[in-house]
Amino acid sequence: MISNSEFMTPNIQLDPFDRRIITELTLDARIPYVKLAKKLGVSNTFIHQRIKKLKDMEVLKNASFYLDPWKMGFQTSAYTQIMLENSNFHRNVESQLSEIPEITECVNIAGRYAILVKIYAINNRHLRNIIYEKIHPIKGVEGTNTTISFETAFRRNIPIPDDSMKDF
Repeated sequence: MISNSEFMTPNIQLDPFDRRIITELTLDARIPYVKLAKKLGVSNTFIHQRIKKLKDMEVLKNASFYLDPWKMGFQTSAYTQIMLENSNFHRNVESQLSEIPEITECVNIAGRYAILVKIYAINNRHLRNIIYEKIHPIKGVEGTNTTISFETAFRRNIPIPDDSMKDF
């Protein structure tokens, strides 16, 4: 049985220093803690403690590089909606999709299509192969609807919550 706590939003309190640290880290995740401390006018120990706290709270998940798909040879990107035969297949389909390396994102959506994935492919033939040879054979997949993405206009992180958002 699923408990109500699994659906509750955690009430994480971020103070102005937490917000400033997060802002700086989202601009440059590799900034040395000493440089960050100097920039914010606090001690190196303070920065270490705050970043550890943010990691422990899972506000900061990990620091990683974003690969440029075009420069890596992926000329085609698409969003594919996946229709399921039955909602009972949901977790199994997600698990199988996670095994397809060209799928970089998988989200649950409302409506006739239950899952939306972002796919990067070398070209259209490669995309067709991913959809028809890798996704369609998954048990529980009834059908797909794919939209080609010409380019990503921008990509950014979520906004850092502040007092102006608390009324929502």
